[in-house]
Amino acid sequence: MRKVDVIQAILSDNNAVAEENRKALDAAGVFGINVMASPGAGKTSLILATAARLPDETKLCVVEGDLASSIDAELIAEQGIPVVQINTGGGCHLDAAMIRSALPRLPLDEIQLLMVENVGNLVCPANFLLGTHLNVVVASTPEGHDKPFKYPGMFNAARIVLINKFDLSEVFDFDLEYFSNGVRMLNPDVPIIPISCRTGAGMDAWVAWLLKNS
Repeated sequence: MRKVDVIQAILSDNNAVAEENRKALDAAGVFGINVMASPGAGKTSLILATAARLPDETKLCVVEGDLASSIDAELIAEQGIPVVQINTGGGCHLDAAMIRSALPRLPLDEIQLLMVENVGNLVCPANFLLGTHLNVVVASTPEGHDKPFKYPGMFNAARIVLINKFDLSEVFDFDLEYFSNGVRMLNPDVPIIPISCRTGAGMDAWVAWLLKNS
């Protein structure tokens, strides 16, 4: 079997499990979000800052994906948020089977929102459906404004792009227009919202968009 055939078979099997996951979430009335970004862009910070701004009636739980350790999951648990840790053991992304194994460990009957923090990577996660409803891509100003040009698959898969650490944009000479043009070439209608999880700038706009589209 050719390599391309093997890849297609893997993706096909993954997509079938992702469809099962989606049905399970829909049956429970839970909206799922796949949060993707490079390491250090602020995925965990986004989850915590989002949780702090959700209405009281919108309950959240988290699936935390990492190569190793439970550091981020512990930060989330400290805020009283239900969280399941998935360590991939070196794998560069979460897949649908991993999410399927996590769902029974989550209080789906008590929540409305599931945020999945994917493994820090701007390549592989975009290729593997999880069964979630929404792909969020988090960029950050220290990474530079060229990421949409270098990682087109990731930005093409996004339903919304958040630019974190925007309070540091001048320090890192981040060119918002250049970045936005790169995104628009791939994904013309996707919203782009500059945010800062540290200062809170832009977070209300992001949460309002999320609540409207979930």
